[in-house]
Amino acid sequence: MKKIVLLRHGQSQWNLENRFTGWTDVGLTEQGRLEAKEAGNLLREADFHFDQAYTSYLKRAIETLHYVLDVLEQDWINVEKTWRLNERHYGALQGLNKAQTAAKYGEGQVQIWRRSYEVRPPALSIKDPRAPQRDRRYAQVPPADLPLSESLADTVARLMPYWEGVILPRMVDCQEILIAAHGNSLRGIVKHLKNISNQDIVSLNLPTGVPYVFEFTDDMVLQKDYFLGNPAEIKKRTEIAASQPKSSD
Repeated sequence: MKKIVLLRHGQSQWNLENRFTGWTDVGLTEQGRLEAKEAGNLLREADFHFDQAYTSYLKRAIETLHYVLDVLEQDWINVEKTWRLNERHYGALQGLNKAQTAAKYGEGQVQIWRRSYEVRPPALSIKDPRAPQRDRRYAQVPPADLPLSESLADTVARLMPYWEGVILPRMVDCQEILIAAHGNSLRGIVKHLKNISNQDIVSLNLPTGVPYVFEFTDDMVLQKDYFLGNPAEIKKRTEIAASQPKSSD
């Protein structure tokens, strides 16, 4: 039996401040660090021994992975970072308070930007200091591949080549893989694994800091998926994610 664990990072500072985050590099809050350590404890209790881990270029996911592997005493395993696991790029909305954005544009428009599968938020200018083309961490990525705004469909499209070309082939030699990333990039993986429709995937809410386990046969046929942890706490965190109409990762 092979297993892939998806883990949305713990609460970030901009989650707490109700701001659009996207590719902005924001760290964890104290609660977020506790969530990451709790995830590590859950994985330790379930006797996970990871062969490989993946994360994004953003510190909130990197920090979460660090705390998990530290609790597991598996800091030594290979970790690969990729921009393709980054959160959805929220364009010119990044950094804005979500309540104020909803008041300005209307909650309906914000919901379309957030929850529509194919509609992008307003794009950044290539000259904007927030543009990823101006960030040295993406210097090795062709500038044309770097987004200035993304829909969920765009996020899935830039993620899937990495899933198909890197992660899935790695499972040939691995039994357990951990992916610490973001609400929307992980949503794309779940969409693929469970064959969820474009319409339904936008309603999927992933709780912060809760391991989501997928079990496969040795030839990578999905058998079952489940969250680790206390059902009441999982329900609470999922409801928090679902009840933030001006919220995103």
